[in-house]
Amino acid sequence: MTLLGKLGIALPIVQAPMAGVSTPELAAAVSNAGGLGSIGVGATNAAGAREMIEATRARTSRAFNVNLFVHGAAYADAKRENEWLEALRPLFRQFGSEAPARLEAIYPSFAEDDGMLAMLLEAAPPIVSFHFGLPAADRIAALKNVGCTLFATATNLAEARLIEAAGVDVIVAQGWEAGGHRGVFDPTENDSKLGTMVLTRLLVAKTKLPVIAAGGIMDGAGIRAALDLGAVAAQLGTAFIACPESNADEAYRAAIVSESAHRTVMTRAISGRPARCLSNRFTQWAAENRLTPPDYPIAYDAGKALNAAAKRAGENGFGAQWAGQGAPLHRAMPASNLVELLWSEFDSLSD
Repeated sequence: MTLLGKLGIALPIVQAPMAGVSTPELAAAVSNAGGLGSIGVGATNAAGAREMIEATRARTSRAFNVNLFVHGAAYADAKRENEWLEALRPLFRQFGSEAPARLEAIYPSFAEDDGMLAMLLEAAPPIVSFHFGLPAADRIAALKNVGCTLFATATNLAEARLIEAAGVDVIVAQGWEAGGHRGVFDPTENDSKLGTMVLTRLLVAKTKLPVIAAGGIMDGAGIRAALDLGAVAAQLGTAFIACPESNADEAYRAAIVSESAHRTVMTRAISGRPARCLSNRFTQWAAENRLTPPDYPIAYDAGKALNAAAKRAGENGFGAQWAGQGAPLHRAMPASNLVELLWSEFDSLSD
């Protein structure tokens, strides 16, 4: 029996844990339909994460994934942060607001969040996944000791080999096409920008761990292609944004059916780390100004404040509308129906 089978996952369909979009309702719907649902807790604290885990468990008895951010410590640079705020100041004033006086690292990394670790060891969710890197060996061992199966994102072979050596159970191969934050371990290094097809085949051939393909997969044909490359499952995120169970607001839902869906961009402006999103006023401003934002998540403090000011003024073009290159292929329907459709499309292509 495969690892997914041992976890009670019937279908090779994983819903990506896009923080801010994934919800307990969405995760449970996907898991109840036979796939693997996910919640992203990188943007909340231990108490908030516990509530999300409990809410998911109240809706499903099946396995689900809890995703954590394991980013390196942000480098505070007052000069760069002040320059960034000064550049953003005219935008804030355009919306009748003032830029923050200073910026904070708003999201702690799981690498140093002892409260999150203690909560996870108590809650022992079926699957825990890591994005942006790996926690220390003692944290990995502790999670495995309470029965958690561990996933981690890799964007290249070097990262995959670190994941394998760390004792993690599954590699998520995140291609350049994927929406949301790039999972690169070190954002200061040159990104190899490997596409999902090449990366998946490379990691299947060069590592011994099960590989889940992620990036640009939107339908049953994409899932079939991923499995033909040797992946054990396909991870889809953008495909679930338009589901009613997601946390996407009306502006986000409108944007993904607009021309912006055909023009996703990779930007650091919103959060300080490279992330793929729908083209909007903020990404266009960033492309024109070409300034270097502060480190993640310090820059996110400014990005969230600017989006809030813009929304109060009726402008929705400054949000983190994460989406992959496959966005034009999305289908709006309940998550359980989408999983059923994906499986039907996949099954129709099987020998």
